[in-house]
Amino acid sequence: MRKLVLVKYGEIYLKGLNRPYFLHALVDRVRQAVQGMGGKVWLKDARVYISDIDDQEECIRRVRKVFGVHSVCPAIETDKDDFEGILRAAEILTAGFTGSFKVESRRSDKHYFLDSPQLNAKIGEHVLMNADGRLRVDVHHPQHTLNVEIRNEAYLYTDVIPAVGGMPVGTGGKAVLLLSGGIDSPVAGYMIAKRGVELTAVHFYSFPYTSEKARQKVIDLAGILAEYCCGIKVYVVPFTRIQMEIHARCPDDYTTLIMRRYMMRIAQRIAEKEHALALVTGESIGQVASQTMEALTMTDEIASMPVFRPLIGFDKIDIIHQAQSIGTYEISTLPYEDCCTVFTPKHPATKPKKSRILEGEKELNTDELVEEAVLNAQIVEISADRQ
Repeated sequence: MRKLVLVKYGEIYLKGLNRPYFLHALVDRVRQAVQGMGGKVWLKDARVYISDIDDQEECIRRVRKVFGVHSVCPAIETDKDDFEGILRAAEILTAGFTGSFKVESRRSDKHYFLDSPQLNAKIGEHVLMNADGRLRVDVHHPQHTLNVEIRNEAYLYTDVIPAVGGMPVGTGGKAVLLLSGGIDSPVAGYMIAKRGVELTAVHFYSFPYTSEKARQKVIDLAGILAEYCCGIKVYVVPFTRIQMEIHARCPDDYTTLIMRRYMMRIAQRIAEKEHALALVTGESIGQVASQTMEALTMTDEIASMPVFRPLIGFDKIDIIHQAQSIGTYEISTLPYEDCCTVFTPKHPATKPKKSRILEGEKELNTDELVEEAVLNAQIVEISADRQ
């Protein structure tokens, strides 16, 4: 008899003949999540198992954030042929329970000497007889459920802790996330990574107009994403010169939009360098002037690769709720401004004309500015276990 953590997956079940690829990716991501904790991780009979972990609570906290994990269960493993051992494990797991309970058994070993209803009856009877009146059986609306799985061994557990779901990072390709210090872009990154996309982040830093605290804020946000993404690389791109050139040479009401176009140029260059296939932003239609349909069209024109906007139809309140759920909201609302607030025009164009954009950009040495920004970008590698 030993304690371990049983990890369940969800959507991967639907992958048919490709399922082994996704399962091996999931196991790799779980191993990354518990790296340094001394545990063993293995795949067996439609479950992922983690054993020999000293700090089970920390292990569960980390694994719950691994995309592809549906739920996590602290469990007891025992020899399935030792029925007395199974009964002892059931008694241990229900020792602190009061109120109603039921036993729910499943057998992948269909040759086991008891079928599921018989397992439920015999284990439930044993628990009830040893509960000293604390428990009663309720198979319809129990307060507690004792789960028993007969597989290669017997596994018993009472807690099914929900996890993030989705698909293992890396199984959906690679993309570059434009990461600001705001509420939206970390949520967009989380949502696209949940579909199995590996992320590299790009942050545009306008020192001295934005402070070192603003830069650190973004690194901290990336650190939260890193726990879900099994690590993340951040390119911190110096953007001051580009913004000053735009401010000095371009029409005032078009400066924000032209700035966004330069961000897309730089992000695409980095995406090509990282062999990424798409860009990701936190934009949603109509939230600010640069996010009208017309402005987004002018921005997308720069990119020759897909631009994913997971939040495109989201209400701001919905985005805030998601940010709170994943743990980025508190950092995102710290009062340290990012480069998007520098040189903001009073009346930005909401229905921009392409001719005026090109007229403004003609005044800039685009190739030189982009090359310099990419060349001088600082790379920060953040591991999943940075905390």
